[in-house]
Amino acid sequence: MKSWRTRIGVGLAVGAATVAIPLTATTASAAPPPGDGWVPVGAERYPSKAECEATELPQAQANGYHEVWCDDSNPIMAIYNR
Repeated sequence: MKSWRTRIGVGLAVGAATVAIPLTATTASAAPPPGDGWVPVGAERYPSKAECEATELPQAQANGYHEVWCDDSNPIMAIYNR
């Protein structure tokens, strides 16, 4: 059986983490995709936004989507389909 001192310490640590995580968490991409209806499908490293979108389009179309948007604000680009 754990002592009350241990239980209180663990409770305080869990409580602090519960508050700190939402305050420090950020989204995977800095810029949201344009417009509504975009679904995040992953992220990949590409040399350019154009190459990302051209490479990902056949995969998107095979899954029933008709558009691809790659967020080029990071080296590993977030990929969205619509």
